[in-house]
Amino acid sequence: MITNKTVDVIIIGAGPAGLFCAANAASTGKNVLVIEKNPTPGKKLLLAGSGQCNITHEGPIHDFFSHYGDHGPFIKPALMNFPNSALISFFREHGLDMVTTATGKVFPATLKSTDVLHILEQECSTYGVTMQYHSPVQEVRHTGGQFFVVTRDTIYCGNSLVIATGGVSYPGTGSTGDGYHFASSLGHTIVGPAPALSPVIADGYQFGDLAGISFESLHFSLWRSGKKVGSHRGDLLFTHQGLSGPGILDYSRFIHPRDTIRLSFAGPVSKDQFVKDLTEKIATHPVSNVKTIVLQYKVPERLVATLLKLSGVPDDLTCAHLTKQQRNTLVTNLLEFPVIVAKLGGFNEAMVTGGGVSLQEIDPKSMESRLVQGLYFAGEVIDIDGDTGGYNLQAAFSTGYLAANAIITRK
Repeated sequence: MITNKTVDVIIIGAGPAGLFCAANAASTGKNVLVIEKNPTPGKKLLLAGSGQCNITHEGPIHDFFSHYGDHGPFIKPALMNFPNSALISFFREHGLDMVTTATGKVFPATLKSTDVLHILEQECSTYGVTMQYHSPVQEVRHTGGQFFVVTRDTIYCGNSLVIATGGVSYPGTGSTGDGYHFASSLGHTIVGPAPALSPVIADGYQFGDLAGISFESLHFSLWRSGKKVGSHRGDLLFTHQGLSGPGILDYSRFIHPRDTIRLSFAGPVSKDQFVKDLTEKIATHPVSNVKTIVLQYKVPERLVATLLKLSGVPDDLTCAHLTKQQRNTLVTNLLEFPVIVAKLGGFNEAMVTGGGVSLQEIDPKSMESRLVQGLYFAGEVIDIDGDTGGYNLQAAFSTGYLAANAIITRK
């Protein structure tokens, strides 16, 4: 039997964006309902930072804007209205202190995602938010200025609707793109979802045996159809199948299959300068092994052995016997080692989703739809993806907060 229930605000999705939006909207007396298809809230939040919950990043909020690809201008109002300092203060005021790593990542002092989720649940309970779990939404309608959300046994009616269902990464947590269907049914355009913060699977990969070797601030360039299309610098990790690490994950939004990533193991130095320096070292140490000279560039020894082999340079070859051709090949492998991209890791491996509800159809000052009055979006369902280091969770909290404020002040 279908029953009908009416509330002020309906929020679909009990992740950080949905829960934070619910608590803030309900704190002013709004009757708020959160509908979640999972039996419990925050399933993906519990995985954040390997269960330790990298909640945000340190530093001035203005430094955040460049960490969302080309979409920094859109997310700016949300971040300015609820910056990282406000997020840290919120949790500290609720008894959960924060700690900052040497790389600027901010975690709860307990290093437990469960503690973050507990506070969000507690806030919702304090302000009387109704939580409806294990209730997959079947349909969303907008008629006569009201929103109707249909589940198995209930039709909910509300003046405002917030879609905070997340993306499609880690589908095992319930992030299966439901929000795109709901938004599309209400007239919104969906920018093709794609894996973001995703590792690279390489074609003809040469470093599978070196899996686990990592590099700090490695410089690499991106090439497409023989033309350089970009460059980046960041921490990189060899895996059994290709490349990962924060530098690759952050830049993966720009990487396409069949692109070539050229790795500079000897640092961001010009080829002419490097050739000059290497030639001088070789001439000065004719009886030294080539391997000994290359190790001076702080390249890991196991990698040096592989690069020498790929360059046709015997492990025990002395500098006096290094041919010009061997030297040139070695220089290329040290400065521009090519890794061909077979594909990016899929949604099961991607930390977040690129794409989502088109930003052109959302007011960045309120997160309200430009097409349907009273419809709001928060979190990963929007076409926003941030770098690693807490930027995505910060965006979730900030957009949820901004949507709540707009709902509160809505006439």
